[in-house]
Amino acid sequence: MTVVGGDNLGGIAKNLYALGVTELIHISGRKAAAKKVKFSSATAFVLVLTDYVNHNMAQNVKTVAKAQMIPVIYAKRSWRFVEEKLLASSLIS
Repeated sequence: MTVVGGDNLGGIAKNLYALGVTELIHISGRKAAAKKVKFSSATAFVLVLTDYVNHNMAQNVKTVAKAQMIPVIYAKRSWRFVEEKLLASSLIS
């Protein structure tokens, strides 16, 4: 899985691993190189932290993920919101 947005994930990463995520890649979205997003073929889904990513970056992530048929989940950078979106999407049980 890939998380886009936020300088650090805090407890979100720990909670994602507890839910069964085995590999987590974090892209802060601040560096110029990060604006050219690429996802590996092993990426199960992408989580975009909407309050820590600009519109252009979010649009780029959406376009690239759609081309690779990778599901995208949008949530605020709060574990409550992230967990709610993940459970609603049924990507994680």
